[in-house]
Amino acid sequence: MLTVLAVSLLLTLVFEEGFALVWGLRGRRELGLVALVNVLTNPPVVLLYHTATGLWHWNAVLVTILLEASAVLVEWRCYRAFSDQVKRPFLFALLVNLFSYGVGCAINLL
Repeated sequence: MLTVLAVSLLLTLVFEEGFALVWGLRGRRELGLVALVNVLTNPPVVLLYHTATGLWHWNAVLVTILLEASAVLVEWRCYRAFSDQVKRPFLFALLVNLFSYGVGCAINLL
C-alpha cells in the first residue's frame, strides 16, 4: 500500500506541477503551494479509495466521484486562501484534478 501511495503522490505532483506551469503559475511560493495542497489531499484520497472499494466493496465510481469532489473543494479553498496568482481558484482546482485524474486513468490503461 505504501508503494501505491508513493507512486500516486509522485505522479500527481508531476502532472499538477506541470499543469500549474502551463496555467501560468510561477515562483517557489505558488508551485510550493501546489505541491503542499497535493500532499494534503492525495494520500487521504488514495487511502480512502482503496479502503472503501477494496475492504468495504463500495461502488468504485461513486467513491471516486465523492473523493475527487472533496479534493477539488479542499484544494479550491487552499488556493483561494493562499495563492496570489490563481485568479479563478475553483476552476483551477477542478481542471488540474480532472487533468491529473485523466492522465492517471490513461496510464492505467497502458
